[in-house]
Amino acid sequence: MNQDEDYKLDNPVWYALKEIHKQYAIEFNVCKFYYPELSTFGTIGPNGVTEIASDQYGQLTSLFYMVGGSPKTGLQTQIKKQLTANQMILYTPFDLELTESIIILDSKEQKKELYDLVNFVQPGFIREKTVQMGTYFGIYKDNRLIAASGERIKLNAFTEVSAVVTHPNYIRKGYAKQLIKQTTDKIFTEKKSLFYM
Repeated sequence: MNQDEDYKLDNPVWYALKEIHKQYAIEFNVCKFYYPELSTFGTIGPNGVTEIASDQYGQLTSLFYMVGGSPKTGLQTQIKKQLTANQMILYTPFDLELTESIIILDSKEQKKELYDLVNFVQPGFIREKTVQMGTYFGIYKDNRLIAASGERIKLNAFTEVSAVVTHPNYIRKGYAKQLIKQTTDKIFTEKKSLFYM
């Protein structure tokens, strides 16, 4: 399913910002970036000039990530760290019985709880408006959000599973697995495959 578009996962941010998320795109010198209140991902397009683009986007946010080819920095930006990110692709649903009560996090309060949980577990991973990029699910215990997962980067044929987190006091109980099943099943109903990076 969708394997003929696998090549887009070599530069998923570029294609997301050309396709499903084009309304979230800022472009500088053939480099595309998300609005920084949503996500701090950027990418190099064909013949993109990252020296200029990184300086221009750097005026909007102090820290951002370039996905895809190796960028060159401008006069006002510098590379802090280079990472190799492995991608995993799922083309078909996996079997797992959902036994937990899982809800869509769509109220203002729930979105704030998601933001707080993700930044507690993985600081800096999510922005306050990242939840606009896709659907997020959560599990509550003891009247608090203790685990979540959702969608972030969206292409025509693929959706990224993201923000898979569990509060440290509730780990090793299978909550993340339940949430991944809920999130991936939702993506498959849209006739899309999914990836994780």
